Amino acid sequence: MENNSLNQGAENSSQKTLIEKITDSLILKIFVIFFLMLILLIPLGLIGDLISERNNRESNVSTEIARKWGLEQVVTSPIIAVPYDIVLETVEPSSDGKSSSISRTVKTEYAYLMADQTQIQADVEPTVLKRGIYQAIVYNSKINIKGNFKNFDLDKLKIQAADLKWNEAKLVFGIQDIKGISASPKFKWDGKEYEMGKYEQDLRLFNQNLTVDLPLEGNESLNKPFEINMDLKGSKSLNFLPLASQTKIMATGKWSNPSFNGNFLPDEREVGETFKASWNIPDFSRKQPQQWKGDPMRIYDFSGIDLANEADGNISYQDAASASVAAANGVTDSQTLANDYDMVQINFLPNVDNYQKSTRVTKYGALVIALTFISLVFMEIIKKQRVHIIQYVLIGFAMVLFYALLLAISEHIGFNMAYLIAAIATIVLISSFIKAITKDMKSALNFAAILTLFYTFIFVLLQLRDYSLIVGTVGLFIILAVLMRLSTKINWYQFEKQ
Repeated sequence: MENNSLNQGAENSSQKTLIEKITDSLILKIFVIFFLMLILLIPLGLIGDLISERNNRESNVSTEIARKWGLEQVVTSPIIAVPYDIVLETVEPSSDGKSSSISRTVKTEYAYLMADQTQIQADVEPTVLKRGIYQAIVYNSKINIKGNFKNFDLDKLKIQAADLKWNEAKLVFGIQDIKGISASPKFKWDGKEYEMGKYEQDLRLFNQNLTVDLPLEGNESLNKPFEINMDLKGSKSLNFLPLASQTKIMATGKWSNPSFNGNFLPDEREVGETFKASWNIPDFSRKQPQQWKGDPMRIYDFSGIDLANEADGNISYQDAASASVAAANGVTDSQTLANDYDMVQINFLPNVDNYQKSTRVTKYGALVIALTFISLVFMEIIKKQRVHIIQYVLIGFAMVLFYALLLAISEHIGFNMAYLIAAIATIVLISSFIKAITKDMKSALNFAAILTLFYTFIFVLLQLRDYSLIVGTVGLFIILAVLMRLSTKINWYQFEKQ
């Protein structure tokens, strides 16, 4: 019986020693740590989804505010439309098939003329509207448009001047969202002021039209100066579609972070606390002809694309009316309908995009966790102080929590201050935990310095948009060189002997 007890004790002792050997194996521990890093990618991905969700929520709130204030606006040059009648004859055979009758119907069509010279002056005052923790950038603007028309080339249109109803001519002026008009626009023709009317379905050239009854006396009376003054509200961006033979645009505003996009970059620009930009655009890139006739032809379709971030221009919009008019004039669809990429866009970007920066920081999460775990393994070997795998798990989750802290705090006090607070909180938490594990203040301070270096490195990368790749690559190269140097001071074969 005693022999059985001794054998059982020796067996337990042998079994315990085997478990300890497995637990103390450095190679096995490194594999477990590597597996842990892969597991931590799951909560990192969930935090990335949370950032996207909060970003979408902000976009929805901004869209709701913009819908009530005024959407992104598109300002165009005016177009003159002069009606004329055409007679359509239809031959209808009788029931017996021996005779036929001719029915005649009168249809009204229009001759359209683009402006010759247009000068657009826009003074914009962007501001921020808030709802809870979310905000939207809106603006008030004063738009002044001056210009003139030239006469129709009736020989090219193949229309007789006498057939045109000059006294029923209309001037059509298009904007994107008529709700943004805060006061009745003022229109002057040859020094006389006329009242602008509301949207007319018959002349659907733009998304929403303002029209003016413009009684003319003939083709020669077209060559007169015009002027339009209006107060226009909108949000996010102000867009201009140049339609005249020569269009000059001048825009000024009190905003330090404008983005000039679209098909034309400014000829001159000044950006500081305020901005000033100007464009001179001829009609060579305009998709529509200077004059045409027939049914109303849709001039543009606006999608509200952020051209600063959109890479491709695969937009194809065309309705049936535009297609038929284009075919009648021998013009293909892509040549008649303008889109966002044919415009001048001034995008009023937020000074700080917290969600975009939080997303960029999260992308570095796996790298920071890997470098931290490697540093912890080196410290464990050099200081000969064991760190249990459960403690690795807790440190890993503390580092993942950094990104949740950053997101939550940045929504209230801004990104930079939130980054500082979240980083300090994480560094203090982990370094104090290291102090409790090792009972060594020097080890805790060294690890705090390492974490501070990592978080500072990531923050610097965020600020360097154009040089982030080269700085990040060089920084990682230096970190790898330091780790390689440290690894030479360790006798790795001692772990194989153990």
